[in-house]
Amino acid sequence: QVQLVESGGGLVQAGDSLRLSCAASGRTFSTAVMAWFRQPPGKEREFVGSISGSGSSTYYRGPVKGRFTISRDSAMNTVYLQMNSLKPEDTAVYYCAAGRTLYSPYYTDEKHYHDWGQGTQVTVSS
Repeated sequence: QVQLVESGGGLVQAGDSLRLSCAASGRTFSTAVMAWFRQPPGKEREFVGSISGSGSSTYYRGPVKGRFTISRDSAMNTVYLQMNSLKPEDTAVYYCAAGRTLYSPYYTDEKHYHDWGQGTQVTVSS
């Protein structure tokens, strides 16, 4: 099992940048595919992007491609979501998730991810 704790959320203005962190514990973190999801107000949770266990491959949902970057630091057991050029529509609760049985980052359905953090709120004002 992987325990996950997100941090770094807050209130920013449109065009600003923000970096979210996801601190993980557990022996399988180093090989787990890690993903970020978000849940906008009144909407269902949606896939944002993911990174392979090695960190060599990433995959992003269309609306964030080119603006968001996922990275991981295995020594720190941490995954990051760098968000640039933020828009009001990026407002959501952001969750990180671990897919311990996955071998590629191309899984976008949350049913593939079994360990979740508690979420961190990101609010982008116009």
